[in-house]
Amino acid sequence: MRSRGCWTEAAALLTPGTEDPAITLERAGLLVERCLFTGEGWADAEEALRAAEAAAGSDEERGAAACERGRLAYAATRLGVRDRADEARSALGRAAALLAPGSAGRPLLDFQRGLVAEYIGEAPQAARAAYSRAHQGAQERGDVLLLSATWYHQARLSLLEGALTDARHGFSEALRIRVELGHLIGTPAVLAALADCEPEPEAGRLRAEAARIFRLLGGVPVWLAPALAFPAHPGPAA
Repeated sequence: MRSRGCWTEAAALLTPGTEDPAITLERAGLLVERCLFTGEGWADAEEALRAAEAAAGSDEERGAAACERGRLAYAATRLGVRDRADEARSALGRAAALLAPGSAGRPLLDFQRGLVAEYIGEAPQAARAAYSRAHQGAQERGDVLLLSATWYHQARLSLLEGALTDARHGFSEALRIRVELGHLIGTPAVLAALADCEPEPEAGRLRAEAARIFRLLGGVPVWLAPALAFPAHPGPAA
């Protein structure tokens, strides 16, 4: 359900009101992801996140909840809903202090810190270092969905640097993984990015396919609209 953008429906299956830390955290993660992709559902995500923070009983659980808190603050900042950059950095710093070096949550934390460095801090080198750590951790733990994300974001930095061969390889790997997983919601962005590495007419074909899936999904992710020449999402009020 998550792979097709049905975050609310998936969250509804996770027994709202439960005090199980793993379930409350998973539910919060789904609703935070919905905010990032759609620009909507902020109040639901905040409520679910507070429940996850309240249910956390160990440093690992508190660190994972802090990571989600950072992701929500990052999403609000990136989509222009509200500037929560300081909150994002603070939450991710708290997560880093709570999660042990070999923690299962470290790769995702490194990835989130990379996003903040790239899109909020405008620090591409710091972002690349964080993505590289996340990439290695995802490989070691067999987290293929996170691996597709690290391929994509490292490739995006390579594209900005003009390294087309590296960018094409990274985007192709990200696309391969998402197609294999059936992760439809993550496919349009990779297709559009890969189009920037290809000459015409292949570039046009890739953008057309990205636009087709984008429309099929109801215009998500909202931040992709300008790249596909769709009207930009105005962003809801906080």
